[in-house]
Amino acid sequence: MLNENIKKLRKSKGLSQEELAIKLNVVRQTVSKWENGLSVPDSNMLIWLADELDTSVSTLLGESVPETASDDLKIIAEKLEVINLQLAKRRRMEVKMIRGALITLCILIVMIFIALLIMQSPYLGWDYSNPELAAAGTILHGFEFVFVRLAPVVLLTSVAGIILTDKKR
Repeated sequence: MLNENIKKLRKSKGLSQEELAIKLNVVRQTVSKWENGLSVPDSNMLIWLADELDTSVSTLLGESVPETASDDLKIIAEKLEVINLQLAKRRRMEVKMIRGALITLCILIVMIFIALLIMQSPYLGWDYSNPELAAAGTILHGFEFVFVRLAPVVLLTSVAGIILTDKKR
């Protein structure tokens, strides 16, 4: 019973005979003899062995050591599946929000373009000797100047983003 318990616990810890022997300051053959039932560790070594294997001496000496049950693996697999599903759902929501923001940005750009076309730059005919009109006209002209140059790039980038976030792809 001791030999089987040592072997099961060592394997469950992911240790080789060599690694366990190094931790216990013995040679690998000693661990092999314990596991094959050819010898047994003395009382001090049994305590060190139990410490290294994170178990009690009584477990080593006689209580059976349950092997990793497939039920445990099944439970872990189910938990991982739930986590993966949650992450996938979150990712879909993020993509959906990004896609919505890009569509909104495209609509906003088109509406501003239409508004600027309808207005046909009225500030060009204003009397700029009035300081308030001059400031307002300069601000409108600056906005139109920057918008007309940047909006096409932003619009094309947004359309590309909408296409890339298409869920059919």
